[in-house]
Amino acid sequence: MTKADIISEISTKTGIEKVDVQETVEAFFKVIKNSMIGGENVYVRGFGSFVVKKRAQKTARNISKNTAIIIPEHFVPSFKPAKVFVDKVKNNSKKVKAEA
Repeated sequence: MTKADIISEISTKTGIEKVDVQETVEAFFKVIKNSMIGGENVYVRGFGSFVVKKRAQKTARNISKNTAIIIPEHFVPSFKPAKVFVDKVKNNSKKVKAEA
């Protein structure tokens, strides 16, 4: 499912015009991105958490040159789904597989 599909479905279910839904969805993602860029985690109850994870400095190998390089400590965005969400997906996946 793409962002366009999400916008279409929300528009159909709510009766709100696609342009307004698109602005809302874009604003939602912008708030999440800006919060995470600022180092702040975002928690959506029943859905999951958008968290900033710290990756420690590590040594890696450049195989072609046979040299060691140091990858500095850095931060990466991550999503951790809520337990309720995970359980619903697991239970629904079993039903889909049983039907196949």
